[in-house]
Amino acid sequence: MTTPHTIAVLGLGRMGGAIATRLAAQDWDVVGWTRSGRTSGTVKTTGDPNEAVAQADLVLLALFDGPACRQVLDDVRDSLRTDTIVLNTSTIAPAEATTLARRLGPSYVHAPLLGSVPAAAAGALRILAAADQDALDRARPVLETLGTVRRADDASTAAALKLIANNSLTGAVLALRDSLRQADALGLPRTQTLDILELGQLGALVARKRHFLLDEPTAATAEFTIDALAKDMALLAAASDTPLRSAAGLTGTSAAPGADADIAVAATVPAAEDAVLEPLRAYIRGHATGDPAHFRDAFLPTAHIEGIRDGAFVSWRLDEYCTLFQGRPAPDEPTRTRRIDAVDVHGTVATATMTLSHGADTFTDVFLLTHADGSWRIANKAYHRHS
Repeated sequence: MTTPHTIAVLGLGRMGGAIATRLAAQDWDVVGWTRSGRTSGTVKTTGDPNEAVAQADLVLLALFDGPACRQVLDDVRDSLRTDTIVLNTSTIAPAEATTLARRLGPSYVHAPLLGSVPAAAAGALRILAAADQDALDRARPVLETLGTVRRADDASTAAALKLIANNSLTGAVLALRDSLRQADALGLPRTQTLDILELGQLGALVARKRHFLLDEPTAATAEFTIDALAKDMALLAAASDTPLRSAAGLTGTSAAPGADADIAVAATVPAAEDAVLEPLRAYIRGHATGDPAHFRDAFLPTAHIEGIRDGAFVSWRLDEYCTLFQGRPAPDEPTRTRRIDAVDVHGTVATATMTLSHGADTFTDVFLLTHADGSWRIANKAYHRHS
Protein backbone atom coordinates (compact mmCIF):
# COMPACT_ATOMS: atom_id res chain seq x y z
CA MET A 1 0.00 0.00 0.00
CA THR A 2 1.34 3.41 -1.03
CA THR A 3 0.24 6.45 0.96
CA PRO A 4 -0.63 9.40 -1.30
CA HIS A 5 1.72 12.32 -1.10
CA THR A 6 0.56 14.78 -3.75
CA ILE A 7 -3.14 15.62 -3.81
CA ALA A 8 -5.00 17.41 -6.58
CA VAL A 9 -8.19 19.09 -5.35
CA LEU A 10 -10.53 19.73 -8.27
CA GLY A 11 -13.11 22.29 -7.17
CA LEU A 12 -12.16 25.15 -4.88
CA GLY A 13 -15.55 26.45 -3.89
CA ARG A 14 -16.54 26.85 -0.24
CA MET A 15 -16.03 23.23 0.71
CA GLY A 16 -13.26 22.42 -1.76
CA GLY A 17 -11.32 25.47 -0.68
CA ALA A 18 -11.67 24.55 2.99
CA ILE A 19 -10.59 20.97 2.27
CA ALA A 20 -7.54 22.06 0.27
CA THR A 21 -6.55 24.55 2.96
CA ARG A 22 -6.91 21.93 5.70
CA LEU A 23 -4.80 19.39 3.81
CA ALA A 24 -2.09 21.91 3.01
CA ALA A 25 -1.99 23.02 6.63
CA GLN A 26 -1.44 19.38 7.65
CA ASP A 27 1.64 19.16 5.39
CA TRP A 28 0.09 17.44 2.40
CA ASP A 29 1.41 18.54 -0.99
CA VAL A 30 -1.74 20.09 -2.49
CA VAL A 31 -2.40 21.59 -5.89
CA GLY A 32 -5.85 22.97 -6.63
CA TRP A 33 -7.92 23.74 -9.68
CA THR A 34 -11.31 25.38 -10.01
CA ARG A 35 -13.60 25.77 -12.99
CA SER A 36 -14.42 29.35 -12.07
CA GLY A 37 -10.77 30.39 -12.03
CA ARG A 38 -11.27 32.00 -8.59
CA THR A 39 -8.77 30.98 -5.92
CA SER A 40 -8.36 31.76 -2.24
CA GLY A 41 -4.59 32.11 -2.27
CA THR A 42 -4.18 29.58 0.54
CA VAL A 43 -3.02 26.72 -1.72
CA LYS A 44 -1.04 26.59 -4.92
CA THR A 45 -3.21 26.30 -8.00
CA THR A 46 -3.02 25.65 -11.68
CA GLY A 47 -5.25 26.74 -14.53
CA ASP A 48 -5.07 23.31 -16.16
CA PRO A 49 -6.78 20.38 -14.41
CA ASN A 50 -4.71 17.91 -16.45
CA GLU A 51 -1.55 19.44 -15.01
CA ALA A 52 -2.90 19.03 -11.49
CA VAL A 53 -3.98 15.43 -12.07
CA ALA A 54 -0.80 14.30 -13.85
CA GLN A 55 1.34 14.86 -10.75
CA ALA A 56 -1.19 13.61 -8.17
CA ASP A 57 -1.27 10.36 -6.24
CA LEU A 58 -4.83 11.17 -5.19
CA VAL A 59 -7.40 13.33 -6.99
CA LEU A 60 -10.07 14.76 -4.71
CA LEU A 61 -13.29 16.00 -6.31
CA ALA A 62 -15.24 18.72 -4.49
CA LEU A 63 -17.74 19.69 -7.18
CA PHE A 64 -21.33 20.90 -7.16
CA ASP A 65 -23.17 17.99 -8.75
CA GLY A 66 -23.02 14.81 -10.79
CA PRO A 67 -22.80 16.43 -14.23
CA ALA A 68 -19.83 18.53 -13.02
CA CYS A 69 -18.08 15.38 -11.75
CA ARG A 70 -18.67 13.59 -15.02
CA GLN A 71 -17.46 16.51 -17.14
CA VAL A 72 -14.30 17.12 -15.11
CA LEU A 73 -13.39 13.43 -15.04
CA ASP A 74 -13.95 13.20 -18.80
CA ASP A 75 -11.60 16.16 -19.27
CA VAL A 76 -8.77 14.71 -17.15
CA ARG A 77 -9.19 10.99 -17.69
CA ASP A 78 -6.24 10.68 -20.07
CA SER A 79 -4.01 12.38 -17.49
CA LEU A 80 -4.93 10.06 -14.62
CA ARG A 81 -2.19 7.59 -13.77
CA THR A 82 -3.32 3.99 -13.43
CA ASP A 83 -2.42 3.97 -9.74
CA THR A 84 -4.11 7.31 -8.89
CA ILE A 85 -6.95 7.21 -6.37
CA VAL A 86 -10.04 9.28 -7.27
CA LEU A 87 -11.71 10.43 -4.05
CA ASN A 88 -15.10 12.01 -4.73
CA THR A 89 -16.51 14.06 -1.86
CA SER A 90 -19.26 15.64 -3.99
CA THR A 91 -22.95 15.18 -3.17
CA ILE A 92 -24.51 13.45 -6.17
CA ALA A 93 -27.36 11.07 -6.93
CA PRO A 94 -26.99 7.38 -6.02
CA ALA A 95 -27.24 6.36 -9.67
CA GLU A 96 -24.53 8.86 -10.61
CA ALA A 97 -22.25 7.48 -7.89
CA THR A 98 -22.78 3.94 -9.20
CA THR A 99 -21.94 5.01 -12.74
CA LEU A 100 -18.70 6.70 -11.67
CA ALA A 101 -17.69 3.69 -9.56
CA ARG A 102 -18.19 1.40 -12.54
CA ARG A 103 -16.29 3.68 -14.90
CA LEU A 104 -13.27 4.19 -12.65
CA GLY A 105 -13.18 0.75 -11.09
CA PRO A 106 -11.16 -0.16 -7.99
CA SER A 107 -9.35 3.19 -7.86
CA TYR A 108 -12.60 5.06 -7.06
CA VAL A 109 -13.57 6.09 -3.52
CA HIS A 110 -16.99 7.65 -3.06
CA ALA A 111 -16.86 9.70 0.14
CA PRO A 112 -19.62 12.28 0.67
CA LEU A 113 -19.17 14.54 3.67
CA LEU A 114 -21.38 15.34 6.65
CA GLY A 115 -20.58 18.82 7.88
CA SER A 116 -19.91 22.22 6.38
CA VAL A 117 -16.98 24.60 5.99
CA PRO A 118 -16.15 25.05 9.71
CA ALA A 119 -16.01 21.27 10.20
CA ALA A 120 -13.74 20.89 7.17
CA ALA A 121 -11.41 23.59 8.49
CA ALA A 122 -11.23 21.86 11.89
CA GLY A 123 -10.83 18.33 10.50
CA ALA A 124 -14.12 17.39 12.12
CA LEU A 125 -16.11 16.15 9.12
CA ARG A 126 -17.96 12.86 9.25
CA ILE A 127 -17.25 10.94 6.08
CA LEU A 128 -19.27 8.15 4.44
CA ALA A 129 -16.71 6.18 2.43
CA ALA A 130 -17.34 3.37 -0.06
CA ALA A 131 -14.50 1.69 -1.96
CA ASP A 132 -12.51 -1.46 -2.45
CA GLN A 133 -10.42 -2.16 0.63
CA ASP A 134 -7.09 -1.31 -1.01
CA ALA A 135 -8.33 2.02 -2.34
CA LEU A 136 -9.92 2.89 0.99
CA ASP A 137 -6.73 2.02 2.86
CA ARG A 138 -4.72 4.29 0.56
CA ALA A 139 -7.22 7.13 0.89
CA ARG A 140 -7.71 6.75 4.65
CA PRO A 141 -4.81 9.02 5.77
CA VAL A 142 -6.29 11.84 3.67
CA LEU A 143 -9.81 11.16 4.90
CA GLU A 144 -8.72 11.05 8.52
CA THR A 145 -7.01 14.41 8.10
CA LEU A 146 -10.46 15.75 7.25
CA GLY A 147 -12.52 13.90 9.86
CA THR A 148 -13.95 10.58 11.01
CA VAL A 149 -14.58 7.81 8.49
CA ARG A 150 -17.66 5.57 8.47
CA ARG A 151 -17.66 2.87 5.82
CA ALA A 152 -20.66 2.37 3.52
CA ASP A 153 -21.46 -0.77 1.54
CA ASP A 154 -21.11 0.78 -1.90
CA ALA A 155 -21.07 4.12 -3.72
CA SER A 156 -24.83 4.19 -4.21
CA THR A 157 -25.47 3.60 -0.51
CA ALA A 158 -23.00 6.30 0.53
CA ALA A 159 -24.63 8.79 -1.85
CA ALA A 160 -28.12 7.88 -0.65
CA LEU A 161 -27.20 8.16 3.03
CA LYS A 162 -25.73 11.62 2.43
CA LEU A 163 -29.01 12.77 0.86
CA ILE A 164 -30.98 11.35 3.80
CA ALA A 165 -28.70 13.20 6.23
CA ASN A 166 -29.24 16.45 4.33
CA ASN A 167 -32.99 15.85 4.34
CA SER A 168 -32.93 15.89 8.14
CA LEU A 169 -31.00 19.16 7.98
CA THR A 170 -33.59 20.59 5.60
CA GLY A 171 -36.37 19.56 7.98
CA ALA A 172 -34.62 21.37 10.82
CA VAL A 173 -34.20 24.53 8.73
CA LEU A 174 -37.88 24.50 7.75
CA ALA A 175 -38.95 23.80 11.34
CA LEU A 176 -36.85 26.77 12.42
CA ARG A 177 -38.49 28.88 9.73
CA ASP A 178 -41.95 27.94 11.01
CA SER A 179 -40.95 28.79 14.58
CA LEU A 180 -39.57 32.20 13.58
CA ARG A 181 -42.66 33.01 11.50
CA GLN A 182 -44.96 32.14 14.37
CA ALA A 183 -42.82 34.16 16.79
CA ASP A 184 -42.94 37.14 14.44
CA ALA A 185 -46.72 36.83 14.19
CA LEU A 186 -46.89 36.89 18.00
CA GLY A 187 -44.65 39.96 18.17
CA LEU A 188 -41.84 38.19 20.02
CA PRO A 189 -38.34 39.70 19.80
CA ARG A 190 -36.03 37.67 17.55
CA THR A 191 -33.20 37.53 20.11
CA GLN A 192 -35.49 36.24 22.85
CA THR A 193 -36.99 33.68 20.49
CA LEU A 194 -33.57 32.36 19.52
CA ASP A 195 -32.53 32.17 23.18
CA ILE A 196 -35.46 29.86 23.88
CA LEU A 197 -35.03 27.82 20.70
CA GLU A 198 -31.41 27.16 21.68
CA LEU A 199 -32.73 25.28 24.71
CA GLY A 200 -34.74 22.82 22.59
CA GLN A 201 -34.36 20.34 19.77
CA LEU A 202 -33.24 23.02 17.30
CA GLY A 203 -30.60 24.29 19.72
CA ALA A 204 -27.50 23.13 17.87
CA LEU A 205 -28.68 24.60 14.57
CA VAL A 206 -29.69 27.90 16.18
CA ALA A 207 -26.38 28.21 18.02
CA ARG A 208 -24.38 27.45 14.89
CA LYS A 209 -26.36 29.78 12.63
CA ARG A 210 -27.30 32.54 15.04
CA HIS A 211 -25.28 35.22 13.25
CA PHE A 212 -27.16 34.49 10.02
CA LEU A 213 -30.49 34.68 11.85
CA LEU A 214 -29.77 38.00 13.54
CA ASP A 215 -27.36 39.94 11.34
CA GLU A 216 -27.65 41.17 7.78
CA PRO A 217 -27.46 37.83 5.94
CA THR A 218 -25.28 39.22 3.15
CA ALA A 219 -22.64 40.32 5.68
CA ALA A 220 -21.72 36.74 6.60
CA THR A 221 -20.00 34.18 4.40
CA ALA A 222 -22.26 31.26 3.57
CA GLU A 223 -21.15 27.88 4.89
CA PHE A 224 -23.70 25.77 2.98
CA THR A 225 -25.92 27.48 0.45
CA ILE A 226 -29.66 27.28 -0.10
CA ASP A 227 -28.98 26.46 -3.74
CA ALA A 228 -26.81 23.47 -2.82
CA LEU A 229 -29.27 22.08 -0.26
CA ALA A 230 -32.21 22.55 -2.64
CA LYS A 231 -30.23 20.63 -5.26
CA ASP A 232 -29.69 17.79 -2.80
CA MET A 233 -33.39 17.61 -1.94
CA ALA A 234 -34.29 17.50 -5.63
CA LEU A 235 -31.83 14.62 -6.06
CA LEU A 236 -33.40 12.76 -3.13
CA ALA A 237 -36.94 13.25 -4.40
CA ALA A 238 -35.95 12.01 -7.85
CA ALA A 239 -33.96 9.04 -6.55
CA SER A 240 -36.66 7.85 -4.14
CA ASP A 241 -39.55 8.61 -6.52
CA THR A 242 -41.38 9.72 -3.40
CA PRO A 243 -42.90 13.17 -2.77
CA LEU A 244 -40.63 15.28 -0.60
CA ARG A 245 -42.14 18.37 0.93
CA SER A 246 -38.75 19.72 1.94
CA ALA A 247 -37.71 19.95 -1.72
CA ALA A 248 -40.61 22.29 -2.45
CA GLY A 249 -40.11 24.09 0.84
CA LEU A 250 -36.56 25.09 0.01
CA THR A 251 -37.38 25.90 -3.60
CA GLY A 252 -40.01 28.28 -2.25
CA THR A 253 -37.39 30.50 -0.59
CA SER A 254 -37.16 32.83 -3.59
CA ALA A 255 -37.60 35.81 -1.27
CA ALA A 256 -34.19 35.06 0.21
CA PRO A 257 -31.31 37.29 -0.90
CA GLY A 258 -29.96 34.91 -3.53
CA ALA A 259 -29.51 31.16 -3.76
CA ASP A 260 -25.89 31.75 -2.75
CA ALA A 261 -27.08 32.63 0.76
CA ASP A 262 -26.44 30.29 3.66
CA ILE A 263 -29.14 27.72 4.40
CA ALA A 264 -29.97 29.54 7.65
CA VAL A 265 -31.29 32.46 5.59
CA ALA A 266 -34.06 30.15 4.36
CA ALA A 267 -35.36 30.19 7.94
CA THR A 268 -35.70 33.98 7.86
CA VAL A 269 -37.79 34.22 4.68
CA PRO A 270 -41.10 35.95 5.45
CA ALA A 271 -44.35 34.03 5.31
CA ALA A 272 -46.54 34.18 2.24
CA GLU A 273 -47.55 37.71 1.34
CA ASP A 274 -50.77 38.80 2.97
CA ALA A 275 -52.53 39.12 -0.40
CA VAL A 276 -52.53 35.37 -1.00
CA LEU A 277 -54.13 34.83 2.41
CA GLU A 278 -57.02 37.22 1.80
CA PRO A 279 -59.23 34.85 -0.27
CA LEU A 280 -58.66 32.16 2.36
CA ARG A 281 -59.71 34.58 5.08
CA ALA A 282 -62.79 35.54 3.03
CA TYR A 283 -63.60 31.84 2.80
CA ILE A 284 -63.33 31.56 6.60
CA ARG A 285 -65.62 34.59 6.98
CA GLY A 286 -68.15 32.89 4.74
CA HIS A 287 -68.29 29.88 7.04
CA ALA A 288 -68.31 32.05 10.18
CA THR A 289 -71.22 34.23 9.02
CA GLY A 290 -73.08 31.97 6.62
CA ASP A 291 -73.04 34.89 4.14
CA PRO A 292 -72.35 33.55 0.61
CA ALA A 293 -71.07 36.97 -0.49
CA HIS A 294 -67.79 36.13 1.22
CA PHE A 295 -67.45 32.99 -0.90
CA ARG A 296 -68.03 35.05 -4.06
CA ASP A 297 -65.17 37.28 -2.91
CA ALA A 298 -62.95 34.28 -2.24
CA PHE A 299 -63.52 32.19 -5.38
CA LEU A 300 -63.22 32.80 -9.09
CA PRO A 301 -66.66 32.68 -10.75
CA THR A 302 -65.55 29.55 -12.63
CA ALA A 303 -64.47 27.69 -9.48
CA HIS A 304 -65.63 24.21 -8.56
CA ILE A 305 -65.91 22.73 -5.05
CA GLU A 306 -65.53 18.97 -5.02
CA GLY A 307 -65.63 16.11 -2.55
CA ILE A 308 -67.70 13.23 -1.20
CA ARG A 309 -71.10 14.12 0.29
CA ASP A 310 -73.47 11.46 1.61
CA GLY A 311 -71.36 8.77 -0.04
CA ALA A 312 -71.41 10.32 -3.52
CA PHE A 313 -68.94 12.51 -5.38
CA VAL A 314 -70.13 16.07 -5.87
CA SER A 315 -68.73 18.85 -8.02
CA TRP A 316 -70.52 22.11 -7.32
CA ARG A 317 -70.21 25.25 -9.36
CA LEU A 318 -69.80 28.32 -7.19
CA ASP A 319 -73.45 29.32 -7.50
CA GLU A 320 -74.56 25.86 -6.37
CA TYR A 321 -72.15 25.93 -3.43
CA CYS A 322 -73.43 29.32 -2.30
CA THR A 323 -76.99 28.00 -2.04
CA LEU A 324 -75.84 25.80 0.87
CA PHE A 325 -75.50 28.92 3.06
CA GLN A 326 -78.48 30.79 4.46
CA GLY A 327 -76.89 34.09 5.50
CA ARG A 328 -76.57 33.32 9.21
CA PRO A 329 -74.03 31.51 11.37
CA ALA A 330 -74.47 27.86 12.28
CA PRO A 331 -76.09 27.36 15.72
CA ASP A 332 -72.83 25.91 17.10
CA GLU A 333 -70.60 28.55 15.49
CA PRO A 334 -69.00 29.59 18.82
CA THR A 335 -67.51 26.09 19.16
CA ARG A 336 -66.26 25.80 15.56
CA THR A 337 -62.63 26.44 14.63
CA ARG A 338 -60.76 26.94 11.36
CA ARG A 339 -57.06 27.27 10.65
CA ILE A 340 -54.86 27.72 7.60
CA ASP A 341 -52.29 24.91 7.76
CA ALA A 342 -50.02 25.63 4.80
CA VAL A 343 -49.63 27.98 1.87
CA ASP A 344 -47.08 27.41 -0.89
CA VAL A 345 -46.69 30.10 -3.53
CA HIS A 346 -45.19 29.31 -6.93
CA GLY A 347 -45.23 32.49 -8.98
CA THR A 348 -48.79 33.14 -10.09
CA VAL A 349 -50.25 29.98 -8.57
CA ALA A 350 -50.45 28.74 -4.99
CA THR A 351 -51.73 25.77 -3.03
CA ALA A 352 -53.18 25.89 0.45
CA THR A 353 -54.52 23.48 3.04
CA MET A 354 -57.02 24.31 5.76
CA THR A 355 -58.58 22.38 8.64
CA LEU A 356 -62.16 23.13 9.71
CA SER A 357 -63.58 21.62 12.90
CA HIS A 358 -67.37 21.85 12.63
CA GLY A 359 -69.02 20.01 15.48
CA ALA A 360 -68.62 16.27 15.06
CA ASP A 361 -67.06 16.70 11.62
CA THR A 362 -63.57 17.81 10.64
CA PHE A 363 -62.88 18.90 7.08
CA THR A 364 -59.56 19.05 5.30
CA ASP A 365 -59.82 21.58 2.47
CA VAL A 366 -57.23 21.76 -0.29
CA PHE A 367 -57.19 24.88 -2.46
CA LEU A 368 -55.67 25.87 -5.76
CA LEU A 369 -55.27 29.63 -6.00
CA THR A 370 -54.25 31.84 -8.90
CA HIS A 371 -53.12 35.44 -9.22
CA ALA A 372 -54.92 37.28 -12.00
CA ASP A 373 -56.04 40.87 -12.60
CA GLY A 374 -54.01 42.06 -9.64
CA SER A 375 -55.45 39.81 -6.93
CA TRP A 376 -55.45 36.26 -5.60
CA ARG A 377 -58.59 34.11 -5.89
CA ILE A 378 -59.41 30.47 -5.23
CA ALA A 379 -59.63 28.61 -8.54
CA ASN A 380 -60.83 25.27 -7.11
CA LYS A 381 -61.34 23.49 -3.82
CA ALA A 382 -61.41 19.80 -2.92
CA TYR A 383 -62.29 18.57 0.53
CA HIS A 384 -62.26 15.47 2.70
CA ARG A 385 -64.76 15.03 5.53
CA HIS A 386 -63.70 13.19 8.69
CA SER A 387 -66.60 12.12 10.90
